[in-house]
Amino acid sequence: MKRLRKILKISTILLIIFTLIYLGIYTIAGFTEKLNISSPNGYYLYDSKNNIINGANEWIELDDISDYLIDATISIEDKNFYRHQGFDYPRIVKSLYVNMVNKKTLQGASTITQQYARNLFLNFDKTLDRKLKEAWLTIRLESQYSKKEILEGYLNTINYGGIYGIENASNYYFNKSSSDLTLAEASILAGIPKSPSNYSPISNYDKAKERQYLVLKAMVNNKKITQDQMDKAYSEELKLYGYLENNNLKTLRYFQDSVMDELDTLDLPSSFLQTGGLKIYTTLDMDAQTILENSINDHVTTEDMQIASIAMNPNNGEIIALAGGKNYNISQYNRALYAKRQVGSTLKPFLYYVALENGFTESTTFTSEETTFVFSNNQTYSPSNYNNTYGNKNITMAAAISYSENIYAVKTHLFLGEDTLVEMLKRVGITSKLEAIPSLALGSEEITLIDMVSAYSTLASSGYKTKPHFIKKIEDSNGNILYEYKEEKEQVLNSSLTYIMNEILTSTYNYNFIDYNYPTCYDLAGKLTNKYSIKTGTTDTDHLVFGYNKDIVVGIWGGFDDNRKSDASNGKQLKDMWLDVVENYMKDKETSWYDIPSNVVGVLVDPISGKVADTNTKNATVFYYIKGTEPTYKDENLENLIPTIKTEN
Repeated sequence: MKRLRKILKISTILLIIFTLIYLGIYTIAGFTEKLNISSPNGYYLYDSKNNIINGANEWIELDDISDYLIDATISIEDKNFYRHQGFDYPRIVKSLYVNMVNKKTLQGASTITQQYARNLFLNFDKTLDRKLKEAWLTIRLESQYSKKEILEGYLNTINYGGIYGIENASNYYFNKSSSDLTLAEASILAGIPKSPSNYSPISNYDKAKERQYLVLKAMVNNKKITQDQMDKAYSEELKLYGYLENNNLKTLRYFQDSVMDELDTLDLPSSFLQTGGLKIYTTLDMDAQTILENSINDHVTTEDMQIASIAMNPNNGEIIALAGGKNYNISQYNRALYAKRQVGSTLKPFLYYVALENGFTESTTFTSEETTFVFSNNQTYSPSNYNNTYGNKNITMAAAISYSENIYAVKTHLFLGEDTLVEMLKRVGITSKLEAIPSLALGSEEITLIDMVSAYSTLASSGYKTKPHFIKKIEDSNGNILYEYKEEKEQVLNSSLTYIMNEILTSTYNYNFIDYNYPTCYDLAGKLTNKYSIKTGTTDTDHLVFGYNKDIVVGIWGGFDDNRKSDASNGKQLKDMWLDVVENYMKDKETSWYDIPSNVVGVLVDPISGKVADTNTKNATVFYYIKGTEPTYKDENLENLIPTIKTEN
C-alpha cells in the first residue's frame, strides 16, 4: 500500500510539473512577437522582367467559404481541430501504434495547425531541427490566434494541386467562388491537400474520386452530412474547368514547381515568417516559355508520348524555360528534373572532346565496318550502326559525329580507356553514377535532362561550368533581400578545344558530309537562319536532341512513361520542335558565332577521309586544329596522325 501511495504521489508531482511546463510554454508563446498570417499567399513569383507569374491569392474570409468545404476539411484532416491546442495526442499515440505494428508509415497525426505551421515555414525536410521549429510555430499559432483565424489562414494558403488557396482552387477547378461550392465539389477539393500531385481531379480523376469517397465517409461519421447526401454527392457528375486567367500555359507550373523545389534547398532565415510572405524573382523568360509550349503543341502529335524540355542561358546557368511534360493538368511529374533516361548518342560529344584532349584531331580516322570487340575474359560486344549502315572505309571524327557512328564511338572509347569518359562526364556536371562499360559511349546509362543540358552548357560557354538555377533573388514584403544567387562559374574545359568541338557539331547538318550515309540533321539545314551545334540521340525507347550557340542551350527528350518502344518518326518531331524553339527565340535577336582562338587554325580537307583538299576534292570542308596538329600535303597516312601530347590553350 505504501508503495502504491508513493507511486501516486510521484505521478501527481510529475503531472503537476508537466502541466506547469505545458502552460508555461503556451504562455511564453503568447507573449512572443505575433506571427503575421494575414498574407494572402506565402510567396509571389516574378519572371525575369519582374512581372508576377503565379498571381496573388484572393484572401477569402472563413464566413464566406462554403460550409461544405469547411466541414469536409476538418472531417478528413483534423476532426478534433476545435478540441486540441495544436497537437492531437490520442491520434499521435494511435498512429504510432498502427505504424509500429505494420512496420511502415500508414497513418499520420498532423493537425491543421501543424500543417499551417509547416506551410509558413516553407521547408519540408525531416530533420529534428525542422520538426522542433514546426512544433514551436504550432504552439505560437495556437497561443496567438483563434481557431477561426488559424483555419482561415490554412484554407487560404494550402496546396490544392499546384494551386494555392481555396479561392484560387475553386476558380481553377470549377470556375466559381469557394462560397458557392456544392458538397460534391467541396469534398473533391478537401481531398487534394493530402497528396496534391495524386488527388487533383484533372490530373488523376480516379484517385481523386477514391479520395472523395473517404472525405464524404468521414463527414458522415462526424455527423456533418447524412448517408443519403453522401451517395448523391459521390454520384454527382463534376464539371471540371482547369484554367486560371493569369496562369493559362499548360507547362508553366512545371517551372513554378521547379522554383519551389529549389526554394526548399535554400537556407533562408526564419525571419520571413514575420514579413507577410516572400517575393521570389526567377529566371523565367515568359516569351521563351510560351515559345516552348507552342512548339510542343505544334510538333509533338504522337498520342501518349511525353516531352521534357529545358532552355538555358549557358553563360550564367539561368533556366529561362522548362516543360516537365506536355500538360501539367494531366501529369504533374517533372520529367525535366527527375526522369532518368538513356541518353543515346547525345553523350558522344563528351567522348570526342576528351579524345581531343588526348591527342585526337578532327581528321583522326577509324574504319567504319561491322565489328565485334573481344575482351580478355572472352566476352564480346557487337554494337551496330543505325540501320546497319557502314562505310567500310576510314572516316574522320567529324564524319562519325555527322552520321552518329557507333563503331567509331566504341573504338574511341576503348582506345582511351572506359574510365576516361566517366571522369569527363563528372567534370561537366553529370551527377548520375555511371559504369565504365563499353556501351557507355553509346549512351546506355540513364541521366536526367537537367544534367545533360548543364553538361552541354559547358561546351556552349567555351568550357565554363555553371550551376543551373531558377531563382535570382528573394525578398521579404518590405524589400529586404533574404537570398541572392551568387554566380558559380568554373572553367573545366579548354576553350580552344571547345571551339573545335562546337565546329564539329555543325557537321550534323552539313551537306558536304553526304556520302555512304546522311548527316543526322541534314533535314534542318535549309531551315536554320543561325549557326548552331546540334546532336541527336535515339534508343529503342528514347529520343533526344541538344543544340546551342553562345546565347542559348535547348535540350529535349521524348518518349513514353512506361518505357515502351518508340518509333523513329517521333525523333523527327523532336528535331522540328527544337528548330521551332531556337529559331523563334533567336528571331530579331542579335547573335554571332564563337571567335576563333589564336592557337586554332582551319584547313580545307576532304570531310570523310580527312586528307588535305586539292583541286579535285568535291566537298572540301574547313576542319579546325590546334596549331601544329593540322595535316599538310606532306602527310601520306593521315589516319595515323594521333599526337600523344595533350594540347593546352
